[in-house]
Amino acid sequence: MFTRRTILKGIGAVVLGGVSLGAYAVAGEPSRLVTRTYGVTPARWPKGFRLRIAVLADIHACRPWMPPERIRSICERTNALSPDITLLLGDYCTGQKGISGAVSVEEWSEALSGLSAPLGVHAVLGNHDWWEDEAAQQRGHGPIVSQTALENVGVKVYENHAMRLEKDGHPFWLAGLGDQMALTPRYGRSRWIGVDDLGATLAMVTDEAPVILMAHEPDIFPQAPERVSLTLSGHTHGGQVRLFGYSPYVPSRYSNRYAYGHIVETRPGASDIRPATPRDLIVSGGLGCSILPVRFGVPPEIMMVEIG
Repeated sequence: MFTRRTILKGIGAVVLGGVSLGAYAVAGEPSRLVTRTYGVTPARWPKGFRLRIAVLADIHACRPWMPPERIRSICERTNALSPDITLLLGDYCTGQKGISGAVSVEEWSEALSGLSAPLGVHAVLGNHDWWEDEAAQQRGHGPIVSQTALENVGVKVYENHAMRLEKDGHPFWLAGLGDQMALTPRYGRSRWIGVDDLGATLAMVTDEAPVILMAHEPDIFPQAPERVSLTLSGHTHGGQVRLFGYSPYVPSRYSNRYAYGHIVETRPGASDIRPATPRDLIVSGGLGCSILPVRFGVPPEIMMVEIG
Protein backbone atom coordinates (compact mmCIF):
# COMPACT_ATOMS: atom_id res chain seq x y z
CA MET A 1 0.00 0.00 0.00
CA PHE A 2 1.33 3.41 -0.98
CA THR A 3 1.34 5.97 1.80
CA ARG A 4 2.05 9.67 1.61
CA ARG A 5 5.43 8.96 3.19
CA THR A 6 6.46 6.37 0.59
CA ILE A 7 5.28 8.59 -2.28
CA LEU A 8 7.29 11.54 -0.95
CA LYS A 9 10.32 9.28 -0.55
CA GLY A 10 9.96 8.16 -4.15
CA ILE A 11 9.70 11.75 -5.39
CA GLY A 12 12.71 12.70 -3.30
CA ALA A 13 14.75 9.84 -4.75
CA VAL A 14 13.91 10.89 -8.31
CA VAL A 15 14.79 14.53 -7.60
CA LEU A 16 18.02 13.54 -5.84
CA GLY A 17 18.95 11.26 -8.72
CA GLY A 18 18.33 14.03 -11.23
CA VAL A 19 20.40 16.49 -9.23
CA SER A 20 23.22 13.94 -8.89
CA LEU A 21 23.26 13.23 -12.62
CA GLY A 22 23.22 16.94 -13.39
CA ALA A 23 26.10 17.57 -10.98
CA TYR A 24 28.10 14.73 -12.54
CA ALA A 25 27.45 16.05 -16.06
CA VAL A 26 28.74 19.52 -15.08
CA ALA A 27 31.38 18.89 -12.41
CA GLY A 28 32.29 15.24 -12.91
CA GLU A 29 32.57 14.02 -16.47
CA PRO A 30 34.04 17.22 -18.00
CA SER A 31 36.96 16.80 -15.57
CA ARG A 32 37.69 13.20 -16.56
CA LEU A 33 40.25 12.13 -19.15
CA VAL A 34 40.30 8.82 -20.99
CA THR A 35 42.37 7.38 -23.82
CA ARG A 36 40.28 6.00 -26.68
CA THR A 37 42.16 3.70 -29.05
CA TYR A 38 41.07 2.68 -32.56
CA GLY A 39 42.77 0.04 -34.67
CA VAL A 40 42.13 0.44 -38.38
CA THR A 41 43.61 -0.78 -41.67
CA PRO A 42 42.12 1.36 -44.45
CA ALA A 43 41.60 0.00 -47.94
CA ARG A 44 44.82 -0.13 -49.96
CA TRP A 45 46.95 0.75 -46.95
CA PRO A 46 50.48 -0.62 -47.58
CA LYS A 47 51.06 -4.00 -45.97
CA GLY A 48 53.41 -3.87 -43.01
CA PHE A 49 53.12 -0.09 -42.59
CA ARG A 50 52.25 0.72 -38.97
CA LEU A 51 51.54 4.23 -37.82
CA ARG A 52 50.52 5.44 -34.34
CA ILE A 53 48.65 8.74 -34.32
CA ALA A 54 47.71 10.76 -31.24
CA VAL A 55 44.76 13.08 -31.81
CA LEU A 56 43.68 16.01 -29.64
CA ALA A 57 40.53 17.85 -30.63
CA ASP A 58 38.32 20.65 -29.31
CA ILE A 59 40.37 21.85 -26.37
CA HIS A 60 38.23 24.99 -25.84
CA ALA A 61 40.68 26.62 -23.43
CA CYS A 62 38.99 28.49 -20.56
CA ARG A 63 38.85 28.69 -16.79
CA PRO A 64 37.86 26.73 -14.77
CA TRP A 65 37.26 23.84 -17.18
CA MET A 66 40.38 23.87 -19.38
CA PRO A 67 43.13 26.08 -17.90
CA PRO A 68 46.71 26.00 -19.18
CA GLU A 69 47.71 23.64 -16.35
CA ARG A 70 45.25 21.02 -17.51
CA ILE A 71 46.31 21.42 -21.13
CA ARG A 72 49.93 20.79 -20.10
CA SER A 73 48.87 17.67 -18.21
CA ILE A 74 46.99 16.39 -21.28
CA CYS A 75 50.09 17.01 -23.40
CA GLU A 76 52.28 15.07 -20.96
CA ARG A 77 49.86 12.15 -21.01
CA THR A 78 49.75 12.26 -24.81
CA ASN A 79 53.55 12.19 -25.09
CA ALA A 80 53.65 9.22 -22.72
CA LEU A 81 51.60 7.22 -25.26
CA SER A 82 54.62 7.38 -27.64
CA PRO A 83 52.80 8.31 -30.86
CA ASP A 84 54.67 8.53 -34.14
CA ILE A 85 52.83 11.75 -34.94
CA THR A 86 50.45 14.05 -33.06
CA LEU A 87 47.53 15.82 -34.73
CA LEU A 88 45.48 18.74 -33.42
CA LEU A 89 42.01 19.07 -34.94
CA GLY A 90 40.99 22.63 -34.08
CA ASP A 91 38.87 24.68 -31.66
CA TYR A 92 41.53 25.79 -29.23
CA CYS A 93 39.51 28.90 -28.27
CA THR A 94 36.72 28.62 -25.76
CA GLY A 95 33.33 29.14 -27.45
CA GLN A 96 31.67 28.44 -24.11
CA LYS A 97 29.34 30.20 -21.69
CA GLY A 98 29.61 30.19 -17.91
CA ILE A 99 33.39 30.45 -17.71
CA SER A 100 35.17 32.08 -14.78
CA GLY A 101 38.02 33.43 -16.85
CA ALA A 102 39.52 33.54 -20.31
CA VAL A 103 42.69 31.75 -21.41
CA SER A 104 44.65 33.84 -23.89
CA VAL A 105 45.91 32.55 -27.20
CA GLU A 106 49.45 32.91 -25.89
CA GLU A 107 48.63 30.80 -22.81
CA TRP A 108 47.02 27.83 -24.56
CA SER A 109 49.56 27.77 -27.40
CA GLU A 110 52.43 27.80 -24.91
CA ALA A 111 50.80 24.90 -23.07
CA LEU A 112 50.54 22.95 -26.35
CA SER A 113 54.22 23.58 -27.08
CA GLY A 114 55.02 20.66 -24.75
CA LEU A 115 53.72 18.14 -27.30
CA SER A 116 56.34 16.12 -29.13
CA ALA A 117 56.45 13.19 -31.55
CA PRO A 118 59.07 11.82 -33.98
CA LEU A 119 57.09 12.98 -37.03
CA GLY A 120 56.07 16.25 -35.43
CA VAL A 121 52.91 18.01 -34.28
CA HIS A 122 50.47 19.13 -36.98
CA ALA A 123 47.20 21.05 -36.79
CA VAL A 124 44.12 22.39 -38.49
CA LEU A 125 41.91 25.22 -37.25
CA GLY A 126 38.31 25.05 -36.04
CA ASN A 127 35.22 27.21 -36.37
CA HIS A 128 35.59 28.77 -32.91
CA ASP A 129 39.16 29.77 -33.70
CA TRP A 130 37.79 31.72 -36.65
CA TRP A 131 34.71 33.05 -34.85
CA GLU A 132 36.71 34.54 -31.99
CA ASP A 133 39.05 36.45 -34.32
CA GLU A 134 37.00 39.57 -35.00
CA ALA A 135 39.63 41.11 -37.29
CA ALA A 136 39.61 38.03 -39.53
CA GLN A 137 35.81 38.03 -39.59
CA GLN A 138 35.80 41.66 -40.68
CA ARG A 139 38.37 41.25 -43.46
CA GLY A 140 36.95 37.88 -44.53
CA HIS A 141 40.17 35.87 -44.59
CA GLY A 142 43.10 34.66 -42.52
CA PRO A 143 45.63 34.14 -41.23
CA ILE A 144 43.92 34.12 -37.86
CA VAL A 145 45.62 34.66 -34.51
CA SER A 146 45.31 30.98 -33.55
CA GLN A 147 47.31 29.96 -36.61
CA THR A 148 50.05 32.45 -35.84
CA ALA A 149 50.18 31.35 -32.18
CA LEU A 150 50.53 27.67 -33.09
CA GLU A 151 53.20 28.34 -35.69
CA ASN A 152 55.10 30.45 -33.15
CA VAL A 153 55.45 27.38 -30.89
CA GLY A 154 56.53 25.08 -33.70
CA VAL A 155 53.21 23.48 -34.69
CA LYS A 156 52.66 23.11 -38.44
CA VAL A 157 49.21 24.47 -39.38
CA TYR A 158 47.47 23.15 -42.49
CA GLU A 159 45.03 25.44 -44.29
CA ASN A 160 44.13 23.50 -47.45
CA HIS A 161 47.62 22.08 -47.54
CA ALA A 162 49.22 18.64 -47.88
CA MET A 163 52.69 17.44 -46.89
CA ARG A 164 54.51 14.22 -47.72
CA LEU A 165 55.98 12.43 -44.69
CA GLU A 166 57.75 9.12 -44.24
CA LYS A 167 58.07 6.45 -41.55
CA ASP A 168 60.28 3.35 -41.77
CA GLY A 169 60.67 3.84 -45.50
CA HIS A 170 56.90 4.13 -46.06
CA PRO A 171 55.72 7.48 -47.46
CA PHE A 172 52.30 8.98 -46.71
CA TRP A 173 50.58 12.30 -47.16
CA LEU A 174 49.09 14.39 -44.37
CA ALA A 175 46.44 16.79 -45.64
CA GLY A 176 44.64 19.47 -43.66
CA LEU A 177 41.44 21.24 -44.65
CA GLY A 178 40.46 24.83 -43.94
CA ASP A 179 37.42 25.21 -41.70
CA GLN A 180 34.06 24.54 -43.33
CA MET A 181 32.10 27.25 -41.46
CA ALA A 182 34.79 29.82 -40.74
CA LEU A 183 33.04 33.08 -41.66
CA THR A 184 29.85 34.11 -39.93
CA PRO A 185 26.96 35.85 -41.75
CA ARG A 186 28.12 39.37 -40.89
CA TYR A 187 30.04 42.18 -42.56
CA GLY A 188 27.95 41.95 -45.71
CA ARG A 189 27.83 38.15 -45.81
CA SER A 190 24.36 36.63 -45.99
CA ARG A 191 25.37 33.09 -45.02
CA TRP A 192 28.03 30.99 -43.34
CA ILE A 193 31.08 30.62 -45.55
CA GLY A 194 33.82 28.03 -45.30
CA VAL A 195 37.45 28.50 -46.22
CA ASP A 196 37.86 24.82 -47.13
CA ASP A 197 39.07 23.68 -50.54
CA LEU A 198 39.30 19.90 -50.73
CA GLY A 199 40.17 19.85 -54.42
CA ALA A 200 43.10 22.23 -54.06
CA THR A 201 44.32 20.37 -50.98
CA LEU A 202 44.39 16.97 -52.67
CA ALA A 203 45.89 18.47 -55.83
CA MET A 204 49.11 18.81 -53.83
CA VAL A 205 49.34 15.02 -53.56
CA THR A 206 51.73 13.99 -56.31
CA ASP A 207 52.12 10.22 -55.94
CA GLU A 208 50.24 7.10 -54.90
CA ALA A 209 51.22 7.13 -51.21
CA PRO A 210 48.22 6.95 -48.82
CA VAL A 211 46.55 10.16 -47.66
CA ILE A 212 45.36 10.99 -44.14
CA LEU A 213 42.96 13.94 -44.08
CA MET A 214 42.50 16.24 -41.09
CA ALA A 215 39.18 18.09 -41.20
CA HIS A 216 37.75 19.85 -38.15
CA GLU A 217 34.12 19.15 -39.10
CA PRO A 218 33.28 15.60 -40.28
CA ASP A 219 30.67 16.82 -42.78
CA ILE A 220 33.27 16.81 -45.57
CA PHE A 221 33.53 13.01 -45.38
CA PRO A 222 30.98 12.20 -48.15
CA GLN A 223 33.05 14.34 -50.53
CA ALA A 224 36.38 12.71 -49.70
CA PRO A 225 37.46 10.56 -52.67
CA GLU A 226 38.75 7.01 -52.31
CA ARG A 227 42.21 8.50 -52.67
CA VAL A 228 41.89 9.48 -48.99
CA SER A 229 42.73 6.48 -46.82
CA LEU A 230 41.47 7.92 -43.53
CA THR A 231 39.65 11.08 -42.44
CA LEU A 232 40.08 12.35 -38.87
CA SER A 233 37.67 14.93 -37.42
CA GLY A 234 36.47 16.55 -34.23
CA HIS A 235 33.90 19.33 -33.77
CA THR A 236 30.93 17.26 -32.60
CA HIS A 237 32.22 16.41 -29.09
CA GLY A 238 30.20 13.23 -29.56
CA GLY A 239 27.18 15.44 -28.94
CA GLN A 240 28.50 16.10 -25.38
CA VAL A 241 25.54 14.04 -24.15
CA ARG A 242 25.42 10.47 -25.49
CA LEU A 243 23.12 7.69 -24.30
CA PHE A 244 23.15 4.12 -25.63
CA GLY A 245 25.10 5.19 -28.73
CA TYR A 246 22.79 8.10 -29.53
CA SER A 247 23.41 11.83 -29.15
CA PRO A 248 20.28 14.01 -28.85
CA TYR A 249 22.04 16.96 -30.49
CA VAL A 250 24.98 16.89 -32.90
CA PRO A 251 26.32 20.05 -34.63
CA SER A 252 26.32 18.43 -38.06
CA ARG A 253 23.89 18.46 -40.96
CA TYR A 254 24.16 14.66 -40.87
CA SER A 255 23.06 14.46 -37.21
CA ASN A 256 24.16 11.17 -35.60
CA ARG A 257 25.63 9.74 -38.79
CA TYR A 258 29.02 11.29 -37.99
CA ALA A 259 28.56 12.03 -34.29
CA TYR A 260 31.33 9.97 -32.80
CA GLY A 261 33.76 7.10 -33.21
CA HIS A 262 34.84 4.96 -36.15
CA ILE A 263 32.49 5.18 -39.13
CA VAL A 264 32.93 2.98 -42.19
CA GLU A 265 30.93 3.74 -45.33
CA THR A 266 31.03 1.83 -48.60
CA ARG A 267 30.43 3.82 -51.74
CA PRO A 268 30.12 2.69 -55.36
CA GLY A 269 33.39 2.11 -57.15
CA ALA A 270 34.56 4.04 -60.17
CA SER A 271 34.07 1.03 -62.48
CA ASP A 272 33.62 -2.74 -62.57
CA ILE A 273 37.38 -3.01 -62.36
CA ARG A 274 37.43 -0.85 -59.23
CA PRO A 275 34.52 -2.10 -57.09
CA ALA A 276 32.92 -0.52 -54.05
CA THR A 277 35.46 0.61 -51.52
CA PRO A 278 34.99 1.04 -47.77
CA ARG A 279 35.98 4.50 -46.49
CA ASP A 280 37.09 5.23 -42.93
CA LEU A 281 36.26 8.23 -40.76
CA ILE A 282 37.11 8.56 -37.06
CA VAL A 283 35.48 11.36 -35.08
CA SER A 284 36.99 12.32 -31.74
CA GLY A 285 34.82 13.12 -28.74
CA GLY A 286 37.20 15.97 -28.00
CA LEU A 287 38.48 17.39 -24.74
CA GLY A 288 36.55 20.53 -23.88
CA CYS A 289 32.97 21.72 -24.03
CA SER A 290 31.17 24.09 -26.37
CA ILE A 291 28.30 26.42 -25.43
CA LEU A 292 27.66 24.73 -22.05
CA PRO A 293 30.10 22.91 -19.72
CA VAL A 294 28.16 19.65 -19.84
CA ARG A 295 29.25 16.13 -20.77
CA PHE A 296 27.48 12.85 -20.13
CA GLY A 297 28.33 9.50 -21.68
CA VAL A 298 31.22 10.93 -23.70
CA PRO A 299 34.12 11.91 -21.40
CA PRO A 300 37.02 14.06 -22.62
CA GLU A 301 39.44 11.90 -24.56
CA ILE A 302 42.88 11.59 -26.03
CA MET A 303 42.35 9.61 -29.22
CA MET A 304 44.94 7.09 -30.38
CA VAL A 305 44.66 5.72 -33.91
CA GLU A 306 46.79 2.67 -34.72
CA ILE A 307 46.92 2.10 -38.46
CA GLY A 308 48.04 -1.17 -39.95
